[in-house]
Amino acid sequence: MSIIRDTQRAHATQAAAQQRAATAATRQREQIRRNADLAIAAAQQAALDVERRRERQRLYVEARTADAASANADVRARLADLDALLLSTLDVDDHIDLDRFKKPIEVPPFDPGPLGRPLPEPSWASYQPPEPRGVGKILGGERLHQQQTGAARQAYQEARSRWVDAEARRLRQLAQREQAYEENKRRYAAKIVAYNAEVDRFAAAVAAADPASVVEYFAMVLGNSVYPDDFPQHFRLAYLPKQRHLLIEYHLPPVEVIPVVKEYRYDLFRNDLTAVPRDSDEIRRRYTDVIAQVALRTVHEIVEADRGGLVARIAFNGIVDTVDRRTGRFVRPCLVSVRTDRETFAAIKLRRVDPVACLKHLEAGLSPEPDALDGIQPVIDFDREADADFTEEFNVLAEIDERPNLLDLSDDEYEQVVQDLFGNMGLDTGTATRAADGARWLATDPRPVFGGKVVIYTTRGAPAGAAQVDSLGGAITEAGAMKGILLATAGFGADAHQAVAGRPLELIDGPGLLNLLAEHSRIKARLEPPEDSVRPEPAGGPARPEPAGGPARPAN
Repeated sequence: MSIIRDTQRAHATQAAAQQRAATAATRQREQIRRNADLAIAAAQQAALDVERRRERQRLYVEARTADAASANADVRARLADLDALLLSTLDVDDHIDLDRFKKPIEVPPFDPGPLGRPLPEPSWASYQPPEPRGVGKILGGERLHQQQTGAARQAYQEARSRWVDAEARRLRQLAQREQAYEENKRRYAAKIVAYNAEVDRFAAAVAAADPASVVEYFAMVLGNSVYPDDFPQHFRLAYLPKQRHLLIEYHLPPVEVIPVVKEYRYDLFRNDLTAVPRDSDEIRRRYTDVIAQVALRTVHEIVEADRGGLVARIAFNGIVDTVDRRTGRFVRPCLVSVRTDRETFAAIKLRRVDPVACLKHLEAGLSPEPDALDGIQPVIDFDREADADFTEEFNVLAEIDERPNLLDLSDDEYEQVVQDLFGNMGLDTGTATRAADGARWLATDPRPVFGGKVVIYTTRGAPAGAAQVDSLGGAITEAGAMKGILLATAGFGADAHQAVAGRPLELIDGPGLLNLLAEHSRIKARLEPPEDSVRPEPAGGPARPEPAGGPARPAN
């Protein structure tokens, strides 16, 4: 029995061991399978994360590349506008037909309104009580009817009396309104007749070569000429009736109208949008071409508008009000000067000329380095040759709108304009930190993928240089920001563009700021030296003296 028991025990022990081994193996297989499943899921998730990162990176690269393409399109559009300054006016008839300013006497017909409708007259039928009938008539209804009729007749008479009074009042008011209408019509017609007579008087004065009227007419002509928003369109005119000479002193745009950035590129390795600066020789060539086009365009508009032969000769001085980067002072050099007669100029085919070569053909003076404010001797001394009595000064933009001058604003007002601008562009700007030469913000771009901290630094006055770029670069590093923006209304020196190379910095000059304000803040602004600043010195010498008759009369 013990043998059987021991054998059974051994068998049971072996069976239990096998069962335990099978259970452990099962658990192990299950653990291995779970580990495999987890590994597969992790691998799949990792692959998905990699794919998502790649997709995010691809979208980011596409977005930054699109930013560069958009910025380059803006640069090309700006250059196209500058290249077409002369051609864009050749398809416009610059002559002003003064008769079109006359107004017809158009008076709307008399509208009496509610007074023109008579009030409804009371009707007895609406007051008269019904006749008694049947049993009611037999049981005293006749006597009751008579009483009701008497009361109704009294009410009717009272209502009709009120109606008569109201109608009489309406007719009186109608007559008063008609009288007021006729009086207003007479005054309006007299005003229009007087206005048209003034137009006729002005047209006759222009035709008779009245100096003040001739100056006003040609100011209207030049005022109709549409330039880019950051062109000043400020000029003085003088007319010498005996010689039939028209003298023009025209304010040219500064060199900052030429984009200093040649193109924008997205650098994948630096993960930044870099600006390729425009070569200084190209800036000089383009700026020379711009001022040559402005000179030819102005003379062309005068010649084409002068159908009455008022002007035999035209003298044009192109000056620029700007800041000399070498001294930081406001200067007013003459950069282009030309004198020509109308027959010679009218024979030129402007559509096919090179503007600079055309001015040389006309023996004009043209600065060899206008970007360096290298002034020339003008062919005329405007103040000496012009008669003060026949001279007027005009600022077209000051007359047609109320654009704020960013150089006239207080520090608080200017900083608020800049802060609002970047807020409109999507940045969360904090409180400005003011330094001696400007203000600084630590802003945040809230976009989840492309966003981050941005340091904004703005300065007015002298052009920004490498020192400001280095200061902004240090602020970016200190704040752990992804990008910096340096905004300088007076532009940038050559050392600034060199210092920004390879850094996550964007430079915005004065014209660029004006464009951004117009696009994002709907503000048409300007950058002009304050009126109360010291009179600028022309390049090469002190300011010219006032004419003997006193200063020119201010613009109306």
